[in-house]
Amino acid sequence: MFLDETSISVRSGKGGDGCVSFRREKYVPKGGPNGGSGGNGGNVYLQADPNITTLLDIGRRHHYIAENGQPGQGSNKTGRTGKDLLVKLPIGTLVREVVDDQDPREGKELVDLIDPELMFRVVGGGKGGRGNKSFASSVNQIPREVEKGLPGGEKLIHLELKLMADVGLVGLPNAGKSTLLSRISAARPKIAAYPFTTKEPHLGIAELGGYARLVFADIPGLIEGAHEGHGLGIEFLRHIERTRVLLHLVSCEFEDSEQVVRDFHLIERELSGYSEELAGKPRIVVLSKIDMLGPEEVADFQDDLSTRLGKEVLSISAVTGAGLEKLLGASNVLVNEALAAAAREEEQECS
Repeated sequence: MFLDETSISVRSGKGGDGCVSFRREKYVPKGGPNGGSGGNGGNVYLQADPNITTLLDIGRRHHYIAENGQPGQGSNKTGRTGKDLLVKLPIGTLVREVVDDQDPREGKELVDLIDPELMFRVVGGGKGGRGNKSFASSVNQIPREVEKGLPGGEKLIHLELKLMADVGLVGLPNAGKSTLLSRISAARPKIAAYPFTTKEPHLGIAELGGYARLVFADIPGLIEGAHEGHGLGIEFLRHIERTRVLLHLVSCEFEDSEQVVRDFHLIERELSGYSEELAGKPRIVVLSKIDMLGPEEVADFQDDLSTRLGKEVLSISAVTGAGLEKLLGASNVLVNEALAAAAREEEQECS
């Protein structure tokens, strides 16, 4: 089961209390104060883990609590610091702080966990209280006051997973996205000849030779009104927000180019309705399931569709493998161009 959104409570440890103690040794009847300070409470950290792909296990446990600091002891011994708590989350998890009855998706953004090397401290542990040794002075040589340890912090945080992929697959239900993903990668999404077979997003890695590879994201098919909450689409459109390139699949199984054009524009409207950024991503239009037509029919269909849409259309069959090598090559070129453009924009912002 896949879970891409949940809320949890995180609480750091309480600081240990300071200690009241006096030195008691033979031949030293009036030893001074030697009460140690309490240890600091444990912190709560968040870290992205590439081996975790869903928030399911995280959401089953609603409260995450770090260890309290231990109280100080005599002989100037400081209490042990509470153990930190590390919560590991999928790469691409967006973390927001939720206050009171606030809509979780409108909370303050704390961190976007993209880098697995980053450990983000979401709540700091409480400071340990000072022991009576710290209060000794020339006018107060036998202090009995100490400090209580400070309480730990607590936050309600909302976790929203947005998958990290190079290429996002979009299209109507049953357009052939899952079959394509299973053909070019080791991913095995459920495939059947009826709409809405895919009910959760899937990632697949296509090896291109050498060290080159592309990560593809397959999401449930979109329908009209998806950006307004109809169907399954809007729940998963977030998973292609981070992609560099989109592959828009349209099926030729009904042999009706006018219908294909209408289907194409329907999906484009849904992407625009969801966000301008998503609608503006580079994309490749892909005519799928060409194994259902003859070679001449495919060529005519492809040319007609390209003319109607005013852009190049690639044709593939995920069943026979026809056109897949060309599609992967074109996808790789477009992803590299998008990466180069992003790098130039970043340089301009820094200059």
